[in-house]
Amino acid sequence: MTESAQAVREFKMPDVGEGLTEAEILKWYVQPGDTVTDGQVVCEVETAKAAVELPIPFDGTVRELRFTEGTTVDVGQVIISVATGGGAPAPEPEAAPAEAPAAEAESAEPQGRQPVLVGYGVSESSTKRRARRPAEQAPAAQAPAPEAPAPAPAPAPAAPVANGTPVSGADRPLAKPPVRKLAKDLGVDLATVVPTGEGGVVTREDVHAAAAPQAPAAPAPAPQAAPAPQAAAPAPDARETRIPVKGVRKATAQAMVGSAFTAPHVTEFVTVDVTRTMKLVEKMKADKDLAGVRVNPLLMVARALLVAIRRNPDVNAAWDEANQEIVRKHYVNLGIAAATPRGLIVPNIKDAQAKTLPELASALGELVSTAREGRTSPADMQGGTVTITNVGVFGVDTGTPILNPGESAILALGAVKWQPWVHKGKVKPRQVTTLALSFDHRLVDGELGSKVLADVAAVLEHPKRLLTWT
Repeated sequence: MTESAQAVREFKMPDVGEGLTEAEILKWYVQPGDTVTDGQVVCEVETAKAAVELPIPFDGTVRELRFTEGTTVDVGQVIISVATGGGAPAPEPEAAPAEAPAAEAESAEPQGRQPVLVGYGVSESSTKRRARRPAEQAPAAQAPAPEAPAPAPAPAPAAPVANGTPVSGADRPLAKPPVRKLAKDLGVDLATVVPTGEGGVVTREDVHAAAAPQAPAAPAPAPQAAPAPQAAAPAPDARETRIPVKGVRKATAQAMVGSAFTAPHVTEFVTVDVTRTMKLVEKMKADKDLAGVRVNPLLMVARALLVAIRRNPDVNAAWDEANQEIVRKHYVNLGIAAATPRGLIVPNIKDAQAKTLPELASALGELVSTAREGRTSPADMQGGTVTITNVGVFGVDTGTPILNPGESAILALGAVKWQPWVHKGKVKPRQVTTLALSFDHRLVDGELGSKVLADVAAVLEHPKRLLTWT
């Protein structure tokens, strides 16, 4: 069959989340010459949120795999080509470079998007990734140079803004006065900042992203030229090892930096006697009506926090920088920070405030097991309102947790330990833990934060209050 009669279709890296800009190919399940059918999984990729299997949307015979395993690919780039008109033609390696410019042109399309990482809020990854484009497209940018006297073609593309290069000095960047002051304080030239706000307005997050250390641009002009960097096996006498930062760990790092420099954090602590709660946990484990339900201290802390939010609804809110508004949420999407082999992720339980205790326990168990298996879906990590992090499982007494971007509060649960404690006028061994509540001081003042933390502590010290406060 001739090449013309053999239709070749290309499958591009899809946006498997909302606004993601890249993904790493973890594993190929097919090879050139294999037959594939519509809906068949051809590879597994890792985004900044989770590992996802990609099904191909048409039938045919695999003609070429454009990238090797371990390569990070931009959304919109062709990752596999399939012959759909019959038997597979002989592979043509020389076709890859010819296709590269087209793939790069496709990947440049979503530059205007504001990617939102699941569980991590707005990410600057697209800005940093796109910063490499000017070097890759240098010949095209230099081509109009001889025609410099002609003013018409100069402003035609919006590439100087989308690619992160300085905007002409004649164009004053759009930004609110507080943002301009922030940029001045941080020594950031607004003309070099890529705006993500509506209408091309530079936001505080954009300024912080520009002020953060940038990764050096990759010198290679085409991603197909070499696979993604891998941690090299250290020599026997090596004193250090370098490991590429990507995927979930990269997204976590960007989100935490953005959160720490955007929201004014305040952390309060309380040490509480949880002996009664621990006894209740043991009784519930032995309850036949709760057979099969995972009951543990985290479940009780989650219920206590939901009660505290019901009593203090103002804490469940978000700060809208663009509109200068406080958005109070009438639902609680309860995030649970989970340590996984791929890094820290924060999936959340949707509408946790409406769940019964058994339903909440079931949701917690499913959330944790799915996270450990690396199968948490992007949707499960979006839209969180408050979060719990259980540092006690590592034997840690407490900490000062950093807020998830877009959330108002995060509660840290420390280790539960036997300690001497004054109980009913006598010093007795009691089970004690320390709670830490970090909150956004733009949304939550000291009084409100203290009330929330005190209510959580009160429920854990006297769990019978769950019956009277809910």
